[in-house]
Amino acid sequence: MAGPLAGIKVVDCSAYITGPLATMILGDQGADVVKVEPLAIGDIMRHLGTGRGGMSAIFAGCNRSKRSLPLNLREPAGREILFKLVAEADIFVQNFRPGVVKRIGIDEPTLRELCPDLIYVSISAFGQEGPWSSKPAFDHVVQAASGFAHIQGDKETGEPRFVLHTVVDKLTALTVSQAITAALVHRERTGEGQHVELSMLGAALQFLWPDGMAQETLLGDGVDTRPPISDAYRFVELKDGYAAIAAITPDQIKGVMRAVGRPEFIEDPRFSTVDALVANLDAFTEETKAAAAELTVAECVANFEREDVPCSAVMSPAEIVVHPQVTGNDLVHEVNHPVMGKMRQATPPAHFSKSPAVPATHAPALGENTDEILAGLGVSEAECAELRAKGIVG
Repeated sequence: MAGPLAGIKVVDCSAYITGPLATMILGDQGADVVKVEPLAIGDIMRHLGTGRGGMSAIFAGCNRSKRSLPLNLREPAGREILFKLVAEADIFVQNFRPGVVKRIGIDEPTLRELCPDLIYVSISAFGQEGPWSSKPAFDHVVQAASGFAHIQGDKETGEPRFVLHTVVDKLTALTVSQAITAALVHRERTGEGQHVELSMLGAALQFLWPDGMAQETLLGDGVDTRPPISDAYRFVELKDGYAAIAAITPDQIKGVMRAVGRPEFIEDPRFSTVDALVANLDAFTEETKAAAAELTVAECVANFEREDVPCSAVMSPAEIVVHPQVTGNDLVHEVNHPVMGKMRQATPPAHFSKSPAVPATHAPALGENTDEILAGLGVSEAECAELRAKGIVG
């Protein structure tokens, strides 16, 4: 059964994580994605981090459900091949620094002449305009520029802290994939293609805004300023580990008090209402710390589940991937990659009842699909060999 985007053709000239992860989502949902890469080394992410067989786990996690075509876009013959792909495509994605695509002749006006209803997607770090538009950046730089690192910082010392994974790259990718789907809906209704521009900075700010930027939302006088809800994000230290507990409603707050063996706190005026608890959160934490420290993780989770209070042990990645909740919902599954061997990967999280999203192929080796892609464009085997000999394709 075909995925919901079956029949949609994507030309992906992006690298690193933002664009590749976005187009992988489209590929998992049935789109035909051709990944255009530089000759020789391809997307640099092939070589960064833990890997096997010459391919990194990060690359594999952002590039399944695609076909690889190494292409020299600085040569006219290389651009001609790209133009042929674009002429048959629905979507073109690039994350070059602003100005680069115009210099090499693959900018939006040029490609729109070939495909008038093309959805052309430009991803940048800071946006196409403004004093930082041409600045290079990676995930943690935008974490610093967007407020992520400040919000994550130590509340006592003020020292900023990073989210220790590529959070901005990945949330930008999710934003890109949603924007592309919206542009496809618009084209279906009107017949119009369009230029979709996104920045990592813009995606990060939108992601942060509802709660992370709540203190910067209301302007003028009369603002009832309260601590951010993240102040309640505290781990409970237990006898043999840690847990996270989230109590918001009055019943949940009372459940916390019973679960840690301090039911007398239910009547304590410092903690008897939500507002009082927020105002005295440090005192409540100190009062319950000793009681919680006598509980094991298993005891703590059992107590909080009995009280119907949201709670989870703090689990390591190794524990998560084999947890019954993960395996029972097929959130991670094992595959055999022809180059990397046996590996785990996350399954597409959205389940479509009529058009299941199923990864179409493994992450490709560099140039694994060159002959197949060129043959689809009408290039003969002899012509393909000549292009390879001239350093046009890989």
